[in-house]
Amino acid sequence: MRGFLAAPLLARRRLLASSIGVACAAALTLPLAAQGPAHASAPRSAPAAQALAGSTQSLPLASLGSDRAGGAGAAAQGVLRRDVLPFSLVGVVWDNPEAELHGRVQVRTRARGTEAWSGWQDVETHNHDHAADPDTPEHASKNVRGSTAPLWVGDSDGVEIRVEPESTGDRAMAAPSAPAAPSDEGLLPKGLRLELVDPGEDPPPQGPEADAPSLGDTALTWESAASSAVNAELAPLGASVISDLTKQQTEDDLMASRGDLTARPYIGPRPRIITRRGWGANEKLREKNFVYTKSVKAAFVHHSASGNNYRCSQSPSVLRSIYRYHVKSSGWRDFGYNFAVDRCGNIYEGRAGGVAKPVYGAHTLGFNSNSMGIAVLGTYSNSTPPQAALNAIARLTAWKLGMYGVNPRGKAYLKSGGSNLYKKGKLVRLNVISGHRDGFATECPGGMLYGKLGKARQTSAHYQGR
Repeated sequence: MRGFLAAPLLARRRLLASSIGVACAAALTLPLAAQGPAHASAPRSAPAAQALAGSTQSLPLASLGSDRAGGAGAAAQGVLRRDVLPFSLVGVVWDNPEAELHGRVQVRTRARGTEAWSGWQDVETHNHDHAADPDTPEHASKNVRGSTAPLWVGDSDGVEIRVEPESTGDRAMAAPSAPAAPSDEGLLPKGLRLELVDPGEDPPPQGPEADAPSLGDTALTWESAASSAVNAELAPLGASVISDLTKQQTEDDLMASRGDLTARPYIGPRPRIITRRGWGANEKLREKNFVYTKSVKAAFVHHSASGNNYRCSQSPSVLRSIYRYHVKSSGWRDFGYNFAVDRCGNIYEGRAGGVAKPVYGAHTLGFNSNSMGIAVLGTYSNSTPPQAALNAIARLTAWKLGMYGVNPRGKAYLKSGGSNLYKKGKLVRLNVISGHRDGFATECPGGMLYGKLGKARQTSAHYQGR
């Protein structure tokens, strides 16, 4: 890749055209090669998306007696302790995506193959603010459901859950300006179901990270070829990783692509990004087409609220689990965030469509247009985010915002699509690097992470050379 960037401009453009042509040819021919029984063995180079795709168990919640519900009474719902097929992530969904779950969700799990049960863990209930904008096809889809945040629990084969409703009095104390109607006393959303997600296994090693598979590699289905082809200017077809560049290389590449070889841009060095193929995304889960917004004027930082009980080597599994939960359980068209960052500072491609492109996400209800969403894997309400993750946010925003001429220390005007803070159509002035809570009244990205965003803005601007 570095040699590619050092090549003369004309040669580079020919190579880009060749890469895109190869991608399109693969997309056109590979579905025929990939056809066969669902149980057919995949080649050693096949990612987990084709080899071991994961699964979801959906268990309806039932009414619990007061002795089982921690004193909450018969209105509480749950699933009593039971054996299940292996899973690693849990969440709760319900029928109406506009309904909120006012209550407490707690779960405990049994480590797979043992008799060791965890203590009760809280599941973040307010997740409707991570969603597509109102008046968009994704938001209006009949497949969309209400959902809690997902919680990573590790390899498990036993589960117990309880959902205890919040009283009207408690709700009024939490939000005195908007008390619930008396008739809502003790009610939970209809159709509550426990979702247990198995991420499947990690992709097997694919050799050097920049090596592309041959055209005869049937692991590249139509969907995976299309997902990879949109990054053809950055990495070979089927690459697991988009390699990092120096600042000089990044600047030279951007100037060449714009056709302006005199105006040097403010842009940070391109960071190393693990592609969807690299973390094993099953491209058959998502909707086929890609959706774009006009530009990238701002970045919203989130935490996944999925807990901190993961090793960085497990990050691909966490991502596959959240992806499956977003699509199969919550009914979204794809992974919600444009990018994800783990606590070791690894950066991952999120929603499909191309890491350099203005992909329309479903991360900040009301402000998905002309923005991007970055989720730090973990929960940072009371835990300090690792410095490696903060550095990754700064590196990623310095590069991506730089491509659109945006200063990370600046302000941006975004038109609200409708949120609980800003009515639809209102032009809102926000920090270019904002927290989720700046566009929607929510705990996200957690107080400890939110308090670090000022430093991230400074570091990002520094990477840009400002």
